[in-house]
Amino acid sequence: MNSKSIEKLKDVVSTLVGPGGCPWDQDQTPLSMCDYLIEEAFELVEAIRADDKQEAMEELGDVMFLLLFIAHRYEEEGAFTFADAVDSGAAKMIRRHPHVFADTKVEDQEELLRNWEKIKRSEKKDDKKIFDSLPKGLPPMLKAYRINSKAARSGFTFESDEQCLGQLDNEWKEWNSALESGDQEAINEEFGDYLFTLIELGRRKGIKANTALDITNNKFLERFAKMEDLAKAQGKDISEMNLIEQNELWEQVKK
Repeated sequence: MNSKSIEKLKDVVSTLVGPGGCPWDQDQTPLSMCDYLIEEAFELVEAIRADDKQEAMEELGDVMFLLLFIAHRYEEEGAFTFADAVDSGAAKMIRRHPHVFADTKVEDQEELLRNWEKIKRSEKKDDKKIFDSLPKGLPPMLKAYRINSKAARSGFTFESDEQCLGQLDNEWKEWNSALESGDQEAINEEFGDYLFTLIELGRRKGIKANTALDITNNKFLERFAKMEDLAKAQGKDISEMNLIEQNELWEQVKK
């Protein structure tokens, strides 16, 4: 991306919110644009995971437009400019990568991540705690991954994968005990504990639970859509078929 492209998009934003522009855009604020930013970010992620490069390009443009729009509104308030945000981001990345931009040596990625976390904490006020920087609005599964990751960077994690597996087995037993008790509150709590530990085990194996589950969700949806097609070809409605018939279709699709 060259500077002319950025300036062109900035001009579009200025025109939309300026005199004679779009009434809807003129009414928007950084706060009102939050939901749109989240929505466009999800659409970008979906395009990336689908390996749809054309769609990814378009969605990336949508996200960039919203970022410039929000920055423009802040600039109008006299808070900061888009250039300020870019310069701040560049300075932060340089500061947090001393193994690239300075003389710091790291032995492996684990040490690199621990060093990153130390630098982040040093940038904050003295009363800031390790998890204070964790966005409160993160989806629960992604938040669990980030919690485990941050805890590990601080040294608070299982000493081995085997210990994590052992804890997962314990959580499974506790959930089954809760099921036997019939206590719904305990069932929910123990199920959450099991998921939390499973997410940590995945993290230790290089698996991001959110991404892995999204792949499985899409796989199920694709298979079910094909089941519906097979049922329709037989002149049937899948919702009116019994489970045995549905499972037969499922096995056909899997093959």
